[in-house]
Amino acid sequence: MAATAEDLLDTTQGQPPAAPQSFFQTTMGKRVAIGGGIALILALMIAVWMWSQAPEYRVLFSNYSDRDGGAITASLDQMGVQYKFSEGGTAILVPAEQIHDLRLKLAAQGLPKGGNVGFELMENQKLGVSQFLEQVNYQRSLEGELARSIQSLGSVSAARVHLALPKPSVFVRDQQKPTASVLLNLQPGRALDQGQVSAIVHLVASSVPELTFGNVTVVDQTGALLSEQAGKGAGNKMLDATQLKYVDQVQENIIKQVEAMIKPLVGEGNVRAQATAEIDFAQVDTAAEIYKPNSPPEPQAIRSQQTSETQGAGAGASGIPGALSNQPPGVNTAPIDGEAPAEAPAPTGPSTKNSTTNFEVDKTIRYEQRPMGGVKRLTVGVVVNYRRIVDPATGKVTVRPLAANEVAQINELVKQAMGYSQARGDTLNVTNAPFDGVDKPAEAVVEPDWWRDPANMPLFKDLARYAFVAAVIAFLYFRFLRPLLRPAIKKFDEATAVPEEPKEEDKVEGEEGEQEAEADEEELEEEEKIRRDMGYRANLKLAKDLANQDPRIVANVIKAWLGSNE
Repeated sequence: MAATAEDLLDTTQGQPPAAPQSFFQTTMGKRVAIGGGIALILALMIAVWMWSQAPEYRVLFSNYSDRDGGAITASLDQMGVQYKFSEGGTAILVPAEQIHDLRLKLAAQGLPKGGNVGFELMENQKLGVSQFLEQVNYQRSLEGELARSIQSLGSVSAARVHLALPKPSVFVRDQQKPTASVLLNLQPGRALDQGQVSAIVHLVASSVPELTFGNVTVVDQTGALLSEQAGKGAGNKMLDATQLKYVDQVQENIIKQVEAMIKPLVGEGNVRAQATAEIDFAQVDTAAEIYKPNSPPEPQAIRSQQTSETQGAGAGASGIPGALSNQPPGVNTAPIDGEAPAEAPAPTGPSTKNSTTNFEVDKTIRYEQRPMGGVKRLTVGVVVNYRRIVDPATGKVTVRPLAANEVAQINELVKQAMGYSQARGDTLNVTNAPFDGVDKPAEAVVEPDWWRDPANMPLFKDLARYAFVAAVIAFLYFRFLRPLLRPAIKKFDEATAVPEEPKEEDKVEGEEGEQEAEADEEELEEEEKIRRDMGYRANLKLAKDLANQDPRIVANVIKAWLGSNE
């Protein structure tokens, strides 16, 4: 009967039936929503932490060809290495800690090939190939190897080599020398000096038989001719870049030596020096044969001596030339009277004596070879500032020139530092003059603040990144995660809490509290019973009044009950 009264009450009030609750309004839905929120917040915190710990990427290879780029990325995918491209796709970036290992592994696979085919082309020769095709493959291989060697230079990003190898001929008049052309693609902002160009020319010329230096042409990507085709003749008097660099180095060394010698005497910033060096780049070979003038015979050394003497044998033939004068002498006859014959007179004639003496000749033979790069003449100028005196009490600055003996001492020191030679014609000028602003008061050296020091910028960046990550994680935890976890933490604490044993006093108070609680519960039950009785009576009265006023509603309710029971 009570149920009928309540149904009648609801029907009379005309209220629509309660709308069905959504899934997230139920207890299970609320739990799922809380779990999803916790998972989302944890995922955000982990993502922020991983972002702060992201690896640093560095360039693995740059300025590669499309074929090499595809082969490199395929190999990295096969090895499971993460990589990315720089802006414009001109470089492949990999984690910094793996860059050296990956370069070695890719080099073992022959990557990158650089777009040039080397001698590996000869490994794929087929049987029965013609001699012409063999020559073409050999030329392509040689050009590729030379291009690879040139690309190993730091200033060269790419290179191409073209060789013109003529066919050999048995006739001397038909023989031709090979030629070569090199096209260089330099790095942005880089240039080659004359020494590097000469090195490339010598590299190519030394790699091809019978190829001379003058037959090698080197051109850059702008079309500028880098190599000199004509040989350096006698009329070429210009200095090349290497010689000019050597002159600058000599002058800079002299300036450093002079300033380093004078700075301890006059102080930092009080001396300026400049030097001009004349360098002799001529390479001279001298051969001399010198003969000294004749000296007195005493100290001379005799090389050889020869003496000859000739004595006359009698009168020679005389008279008128002819047959009679050439008759032999008559026959000797014995004396008749037995007397001894008189002695014939001894023949007399001219005697000669020849003496030849050869002395050693003084001769000096000298061969002299002077290398290029000798110093012909030095010119050095030195300016020394006035002596600066600061009064410590007032801070007033006074200047005075150096004494004459101090200037003379500096002059001698500079001569020793520069290697002064009067025979060579060196000149030196030391001047004592006031510098601009020498009388200004001394300014205190202000060190930059530590937060403005450029050396600390990387540290500041790392600290800022870690502080940002910590702030984001703390915000997500205290703003979202902690409120969602608070009910679960409270229930966990209540479930795991161990009740403490009450003391004697607490037990007495607890017993009294229990009695009072039981009395309160009894009072509450009586009040609830009275309230239910009053509600039942009120509903019953309301149903009776409704039946008296509109019996059709009661009849409809009864019909509905009977239909539901059927």
